[in-house]
Amino acid sequence: MKIGNRIINNKSKPFVIAEIGINHEGDMKKAMKMIYDAYYAGCECVKFQCHIAEEEMTNDAKEIIPGNCNENIFDIIDNCSFSKAQEKMLKKTVEDLGMIYLCTPFSIAAADRLEEMGVLAYKIGSGEMNNLQLIEHVAKFGKPMLISTGMNTIKSIKKTVSVVEKYNIDYCLFHCVSIYPTPYEKVNLTGVTDLKNNFDNALIGLSDHSIGITSCLGAYMLGCNIFEKHYTSFKEWPGPDIEISITPKELKDLITNLDILE
Repeated sequence: MKIGNRIINNKSKPFVIAEIGINHEGDMKKAMKMIYDAYYAGCECVKFQCHIAEEEMTNDAKEIIPGNCNENIFDIIDNCSFSKAQEKMLKKTVEDLGMIYLCTPFSIAAADRLEEMGVLAYKIGSGEMNNLQLIEHVAKFGKPMLISTGMNTIKSIKKTVSVVEKYNIDYCLFHCVSIYPTPYEKVNLTGVTDLKNNFDNALIGLSDHSIGITSCLGAYMLGCNIFEKHYTSFKEWPGPDIEISITPKELKDLITNLDILE
């Protein structure tokens, strides 16, 4: 796989993605702070999420309140969304620092926005892995796809892979457990081996929701090439994914330890 000038394969340096996601809560200053902190930690790539609330949710979402929040999911996502102009500014900042900007679309409209912005690759979250209409729409762009597989069986993953392979693009499958946070006894790193044994054409990665960096180190020894961790500048900040996020120091430790293992 090649993302920009970065080649990722079984012989390359491990590729770490700092997932800012929506930890910024719609605050550009916080988003910028996290970008610079990731840069100084030595990270190659930061990732955001592109949400256009009315394109990805129905009005029923306004009645759904997640267990770790006090407001409905529609308002949470809407408040954590950036405009196209803001996302372009974030992308420019990331790339001016020599890093790779990635972003997850949660709708076809979001994917079209990212394509217009000229992103180098696409990350698909576990919740959209079965959205085959979105998968095919993104695959037609002809760019690398990084796909999380949380909550899915090998059988359902094969349906997504068949769509992606139809367009002859490079792709990575992330082993992922959709428990926030994931207890260590549930991390199930044997899932990495399952993916390797079933998908010969895929790079294998880990999108990890456990606390700290230990799971990533174990996954590297099993053959993972790409690692994604939720990330924040300060654990004291509020935010939906703060509990499972690593700090800049932990991000630096992850990169350093993966380099040692390599």
